[in-house]
Amino acid sequence: MTDAAEGRITSLTNSKDDLPSEPVCKNSSDHGTEALKDLTFGSIAGVIGKTIEYPFDTVKVRLQSQPDTLPLRYQGPLDCFRQSLRKEGITGLYRGISAPLLGAAIETSSLFFSYRIAQTALQATIISPENGNPLPLSALIASGGASGAFTSLLLTPIELVKCQMQVPLSPSSVQGPGPLSIIASVFRHYGILGFWHGQLGTLIRETGGSAAWFGSYEGVSAQFRKYNARYTPSMVKAAKEDTLPLYQQMLAGATAGVTYNFVFFPADTIKSRMQTEEVGAGGQVRRTFWGSGKALWQQQGIRGLYRGCGITVGRAAPSSAFIFAVYEGLRGWGR
Repeated sequence: MTDAAEGRITSLTNSKDDLPSEPVCKNSSDHGTEALKDLTFGSIAGVIGKTIEYPFDTVKVRLQSQPDTLPLRYQGPLDCFRQSLRKEGITGLYRGISAPLLGAAIETSSLFFSYRIAQTALQATIISPENGNPLPLSALIASGGASGAFTSLLLTPIELVKCQMQVPLSPSSVQGPGPLSIIASVFRHYGILGFWHGQLGTLIRETGGSAAWFGSYEGVSAQFRKYNARYTPSMVKAAKEDTLPLYQQMLAGATAGVTYNFVFFPADTIKSRMQTEEVGAGGQVRRTFWGSGKALWQQQGIRGLYRGCGITVGRAAPSSAFIFAVYEGLRGWGR
């Protein structure tokens, strides 16, 4: 990337408005204000993005969690949509959305908040940008990975409840279990650590995925700024102020969403299969991450690891585009 070769790239949250040219650190009140913005604006953006993508996420989990035995219950995303709508209606595709909305608010706000903290830590210890220049792309990717690792600890219990609520209802069931009953059942059978079943999968997905998510957004945004400054004279001033038109923000966000979901999708598939196991099923020992991955590979091969990837990538593009656009818009309004 040309901008990276030149040594610097504009950061999503460390714009020139946020990085003073003299002391790198701000006073405590400034840090508190920025943290509050990250948490508030990230929560709002996450809830909007999750509302858009949730029906597609339900289909993805149902495709991922099909039993090892053949033939498969669903032949593909469209077949899963059709069967789900016929048996449960549109409300079935939104079943269990309460926990994911909370999870989306926590996940997105945590990602933006910890992303800023990671950048500040790098600036104060390893990297010291001169004259307030932004961090290089490699540092932003590392900051994204650190933010994902932290967020995975908060996210795994919420995703476990979500996945349990998204599995198809049995023919004899009229209504699936609610989040409180699932929480009580997991705690009764496995204790507090049972809520982190699938943590390794979440850690791999979030660490690598968040590095790709933020890195892609920053990289594409930098290319747009360079293009605007070179070919669109009327936008030179905006480019210098680190702002992008809405459509460019959304294109960068869409690219980030596709990259995040595709690269580490097998880890998410294994995690979903672990978290959709029936709670307390006859004293059955819960599979490990590697055990689940090995069983899936033996039964279905590489196609099994990527089952549901197409619909996931398809819904990630608009969802991530809205998340970044809403977050950037709120931060611009809040300045």
